[in-house]
Amino acid sequence: MRDGSEREYVEYVTARLPALRRLAYSLCGDEHQADDLVQEAVTKLYLSWAKSSRANSLDAWVRVILVRVFLDSQRKGWWKVRLFGMAPDVRASVDQPTEDRTVLHAALARVPPRQRAVLVLRYLHDLPVNEVAEVLGCSAGTVKSQTSHGLKALRRLLGDQDLAGAVGGSREAVTSPRGAGTLPRGAVATTREG
Repeated sequence: MRDGSEREYVEYVTARLPALRRLAYSLCGDEHQADDLVQEAVTKLYLSWAKSSRANSLDAWVRVILVRVFLDSQRKGWWKVRLFGMAPDVRASVDQPTEDRTVLHAALARVPPRQRAVLVLRYLHDLPVNEVAEVLGCSAGTVKSQTSHGLKALRRLLGDQDLAGAVGGSREAVTSPRGAGTLPRGAVATTREG
């Protein structure tokens, strides 16, 4: 890599690192695994920087790399390598108790990896169906069905507990702005991190 190109890479990764860590943490729910995912993704980016830096949307390309690294890690497992001295910068909702977010994150961690990736990208990172399809390398219809299955799995995992209490709102449903499905009122706000 040329010096100028390497400097561009370092500047890009340095600027995007917090967002990449938030996305990785949203996908896996473990700060150590999130660090591993980000490390592997930025290494892959480095190896293909000459090509990647010319992409129409570099952020979208890096998101593709990171999500695919996550999905691969779910198939292969992962090993612990601590990269950073502190937990990722996770933005918490000020109006929702920590216990509510913990319940939702625990339920999300039990959703199958591909469905979890779809839910994280759609609801926590506000990506439209077409962008999620690009990231996952599938059709928009697959994203919609994975969203539906993932939301059903979340509802099943959360059970009949008092969802109004768990998510800080009423039992009334909130429809995604992109028409993906519904979550209990407050669930979207509760789980937003980035």
